Amino acid sequence: MPILTAAPLEMSADQRSELEMMARSTSLPHRAVVQAKALLLAGHGVANEEIARRCETTPDTVRRWRARFGEQGVEGVGVIAKGRGRKPWLAEGTVAEVVRVTREEVPPDGSTHWTTRLLAARFGIGKDSVARIWRDHNLKPWRVKIFKLSNDPHFEDKLVDVVGLYLNPPQRAVVFSFDEKTQCQALDRTQPSLPLRPGRAATMTHDYKRNGTTDLFAALNIATGEVITECRKRHTAADVLAFFKKIDRSVPRRLDIHVVLDNLSAHMAPEVTDWLAHPKRSRWHLHFTPTSSSWLNLVERWFAELTERRLRRGVFTSVNDLVEAITTWADHWNDDPKPFVWHKAADEIIDKVQRGRAALRQIKSATHH
Repeated sequence: MPILTAAPLEMSADQRSELEMMARSTSLPHRAVVQAKALLLAGHGVANEEIARRCETTPDTVRRWRARFGEQGVEGVGVIAKGRGRKPWLAEGTVAEVVRVTREEVPPDGSTHWTTRLLAARFGIGKDSVARIWRDHNLKPWRVKIFKLSNDPHFEDKLVDVVGLYLNPPQRAVVFSFDEKTQCQALDRTQPSLPLRPGRAATMTHDYKRNGTTDLFAALNIATGEVITECRKRHTAADVLAFFKKIDRSVPRRLDIHVVLDNLSAHMAPEVTDWLAHPKRSRWHLHFTPTSSSWLNLVERWFAELTERRLRRGVFTSVNDLVEAITTWADHWNDDPKPFVWHKAADEIIDKVQRGRAALRQIKSATHH
């Protein structure tokens, strides 16, 4: 059967390229993909009747697509004309009320947040309609993010100091991000785990046996990504001082030492400050993060890697077993270290924190807290 032909639809090379991309798309609406395919056929001189047969539509519809393309170009492909398309069936004001209740109220049963079924029952609509409204308004009541705004009166000064070190480290100096990961537990599972197999994830028991803990001290070199580590039984001022001495021995005497750390009392204990006050330690400079701002300490990112890749699924029959595992993993990390690069400027963070504080003040004022 011969293919019906017609005068090719006029289009530029750029328009043809855009239509080809749309025709291959797996994310655009189906109507846009079909129209793009139809217009490409029209550009090759295929008749409207043949295009309609291939695209499972009518010749009149193809003529309308061609006419719209002639008027609007690629921008008109897949666009629903005003007054056409599926009409909303929800009663007027329902969508706005669903959004309001989702944001401002809680379910009458005392639950902390709404589900699609609870809210559907409240309004007498389907749960899929609630899900669609949430999706359209980017509402996710099932999720919650943890946050804490620092109340440190010197927040801005400390933030600028630390971020300045990350973004513009001083010459002839080594910058460390230091902290302790306390109470690392040597956990042993109560039954052997099953290995990973096709179609089945690896398994481990939900319960465990505790075999003691260790405190991990770590100092991350922000330039190279290398980490100095040591496991100790406690994290007293004496332990902090011993680790500082280890850092001191690892850095050539010609270089200054800058250390980013939090406000733990052991970090500012007299024996630590006395040691740092000695003229031989004049190259040492401590930079304290604001209170409640552990996110500002880059070594926390390394702790997250260690936890996810070695500790969370690990099985340790003793503290010595745990310490050996941490040490071995850290040694392998240092064989091919990868620094964590800080990108956010201090003024951007301060602006965001100020907006957060303003929002908290507004909430406290509204609730009279």
